[in-house]
Amino acid sequence: MTPQPTSPLYIERMRPSLGIILSIALVIPASLVVFIPINPESDIPGAAVGITVGILLYAGILGLLFLTSPVIRITPSTLTVGRAHIDRKHLATASAHFGPDATAERGTRLDARSYLSIRGWIKPVAKITLNDPQDPTPYWLFSTRRPETLLAVLALPEPTPPAPTPTPTPEPSTPNGHED
Repeated sequence: MTPQPTSPLYIERMRPSLGIILSIALVIPASLVVFIPINPESDIPGAAVGITVGILLYAGILGLLFLTSPVIRITPSTLTVGRAHIDRKHLATASAHFGPDATAERGTRLDARSYLSIRGWIKPVAKITLNDPQDPTPYWLFSTRRPETLLAVLALPEPTPPAPTPTPTPEPSTPNGHED
């Protein structure tokens, strides 16, 4: 008897947004610009070739974007983001980041050793720190449209903020720089 697969607690597909889908449609007029001037004396007008090529390019690009979109999947035992998966016992803390904070996590605060699955059309990110001593990856950072739901399903504690570093107090100085 084969074991039954564990049903997912959470699934999210990181598919392209409407803005990306509409902006990719610009390959159609771009194809027209390229193909209209080609061989104007032929039986097949350049506009027909341009529209055909543009529609095929548009469909091909959209197909690739949808087929290669990573999936976030949480089961009782694993977290999967794209092709990567990890046992949930190795997850330590989880946090959601929005707006400028998410931009900083993807940029200036990014650790080069982290696992990334970022999509430009999804602004919020989730940061999951790991506690596996065998794994040099400090955390996973990935785009998600529903970070609050994802964090609720994972039920991990939020990371504790670092303690502020004390600033040294300057010693009082005398007006002439010498002690009397």
